[in-house]
Parts: sequence; structure tokens; C-alpha cells
Amino acid sequence: MDYKEKVKAAADIIKNSEVVVVATGAGMGVDSGLPDFRGNRGFWKAYPPYERLGLSFIEAANPAHFERDPAFGWGFYGHRLEMYRKTVPHNGFYLILGWIKQFGMDYFVVTSNVDGHFQKAGFSEEKVYEIHGSIHYLQCLNACTSNIWKNNEKIEVDTESMRARNVPKCINCHAVARPNILMFGDFSWLPYRSHEQSNRFDNFLEQNNGKKMVVIEIGAGIAIPSIRHTSERLHRRFGATVIRINPREPEIAKPNIGIAEGGLKTLQDIEEVLDV
Repeated sequence: MDYKEKVKAAADIIKNSEVVVVATGAGMGVDSGLPDFRGNRGFWKAYPPYERLGLSFIEAANPAHFERDPAFGWGFYGHRLEMYRKTVPHNGFYLILGWIKQFGMDYFVVTSNVDGHFQKAGFSEEKVYEIHGSIHYLQCLNACTSNIWKNNEKIEVDTESMRARNVPKCINCHAVARPNILMFGDFSWLPYRSHEQSNRFDNFLEQNNGKKMVVIEIGAGIAIPSIRHTSERLHRRFGATVIRINPREPEIAKPNIGIAEGGLKTLQDIEEVLDV
């Protein structure tokens, strides 16, 4: 099938489904203007100071910085926090919400993104599973308790040195607080909030077992394939049809559909077909 045929097939699957799982990786945010940190070049393009320091994304997104130099650790995450707060989710989020309403579908979101943009766009907090946590929540670096609380901090960052001028503190012991995000080489992340989301997702799947399910997967690559594996598991276990939208890595076995295009353009083209 060519692109137009795949879009038409995807539209037919969506309008005839009872349940939709929206599964997304970093590519979902690209159309909103967010960087996807693809490779060192992509990361350094978004954050030139780290190229001067010779740090990769994996090295920057490391909890060790919060222990050794909290101002440096919060430089990266404080900057991302403000970027995610200021950025407006692109229209693709709203198109999917419209389909959910139009076709009376139950839904759940599974995302590796920590930006909180699904909730910002109007998806229910109770129907989002953030597998790597969220930058909008904090925890104690030392895990003095299992508390996870909303991140209402305003972090000021010197973008030349990528150092934070202020460092959030734990609301319990007043030690350094860190984002409730699963980082690379992370042994202090508190997973309880994500576990609760995971349990709600499992309940959603069991309640909808036997119903016609579609997975709309957007921008989930193979470097960290957690989201892709989730989509494929839903296909195997629940008979879901996966619509994989990825400009560089769209490959997936039939009867699923792989579309080699960006998320927003594909969603807009599907919307055009659904409107006919």
C-alpha cells in the first residue's frame, strides 16, 4: 500500500474500533516544537552547552548529578520543565480526542514522554500511564519517604553554564528534591505513581478484553523500544490492530499498518478521510 492507501485503511480501523490505546514516544512532541534528543547531534543542537562539556543525553539525564552537583542536575531538568510548561500541544492531540468522542471509544494513553502534554491537552489524568514518570512531580533524592508531590517550582537556569540558580528541596527532610523521572542508571526513582497508572491500564485492558481495539502508536523508536513492545504485546494478547506512525522506523508485521510519516501530518490526513 502507498501512503494514501495506508491512511485510508487507518481511518477505517479507527472508526470501526471500540477501544483505542494511544502509545507515544518522543516523536509525539516534535510537532509541538520539542526536541527528541535523537543521537548526540540532536541533543547538542537543542543544548549547545553540553556539546562544549562533551556530555551526551544519557550522561546529562543521570541522577548522579543531583548527588554530586544538584545545581548542574537541575540545570538540565529545570530548563526542560519550563520548556514543557510553555509549549502548546499540537493539534494532533485534539484530533485524537475528537475521534474518541465522535466514535464513542474508551481509551488509554501509554507514553514514555515526561512532558505531561496529554493531560495539558485534556486527556484524563486517570487514563494516562507515564512509564518513565513525569517532570511535573518531585520526590526526595534520598527517598526519605515514598512521597511524590506536584512540582510547582520555578527553576531559574543560567543557559550558558546550564546550572540552576535555585534547587528544589524535599518537603519532608529538606534535602535535595529531584524529578520523579526514571533516568539512566537510576536506582533511587520512586515508581509508585507510575505503578498506580500501570494498574489502571491493566484494569482498562481487562475490562475491554474482547472489544475491537486499535493502537495508535506515534513517534516511538527502536533505541528504547518500550512503547513499541507495548503496542506489539497488545496486538498479540488482545488482537489490537497497531497503526505505527514513525518517519524513520515504521516497520511492523501485517495486519498492522506502518506509516513512514510524522505524527501530526498523518493524524491530519486521517482526519480528512474521516470527514469525507
